[in-house]
Amino acid sequence: MPERALVVIPTYNEAANLPSLAPQVLAQDARLELLVVDDNSPDGTGRLADELAARERRVHVLHRDGKLGLGTAYITGFRWALERGYDYVFEMDADFSHDPAHLKEFLKAVEGADLVLGSRYLNGKVTVVNWPMTRLMLSYCANIYARRVTGLRIWDLTGGFKCFRRRVLEAIDLSQVRSNGYAFQIEMSVRAWRKGFRLTEIPIVFVDRTEGHSKMNRAIVREAVWMVPRLRTMALFGRI
Repeated sequence: MPERALVVIPTYNEAANLPSLAPQVLAQDARLELLVVDDNSPDGTGRLADELAARERRVHVLHRDGKLGLGTAYITGFRWALERGYDYVFEMDADFSHDPAHLKEFLKAVEGADLVLGSRYLNGKVTVVNWPMTRLMLSYCANIYARRVTGLRIWDLTGGFKCFRRRVLEAIDLSQVRSNGYAFQIEMSVRAWRKGFRLTEIPIVFVDRTEGHSKMNRAIVREAVWMVPRLRTMALFGRI
């Protein structure tokens, strides 16, 4: 059977972006399909996703009752993908900060890896566009902190553009994943690494959104701060 890849995109108020993003994602490779996990967006994103799915068989939609968080949206998408036999599963943002053109590079890189991470800071080179300096420094320093505490030598542990082989998601007990904000990205990579899977990074250009609003808030930052040492402790005691 031909290989199948699923791009999981959580949405909340992304009506300005999704209709343009979906065809660009599908145009990158015939193996790619798209799963929108919508958290009952007030702006009608879920309805637009249903309309896209009605016209295009490679688009799928899951509706959730409310804004339940990034991590749980991805876990929902991962389980959906595993149940349906996809070979590769992507994480990707809905706001065009992740360029769909990079999807082809992920598919090439995953031929020699189990988890491919899109890096904004590979080898210390910053490839971020339109972020204020305070946001950039917060992100960059967060990655230094996460690397030192977890021991995982990845330049961009907090990035959300990824490609998993299905065997990685099968090996991780998704019911035990505790993070729900951006710490989710760190936790999934650390769990994959601790399972002995091969992780690699490819450079991406990250462009801050031009439509809609960022989901970053103080609660997400606080979760990341306390979750990183918790992951180290869990690893020391063999719990991940």
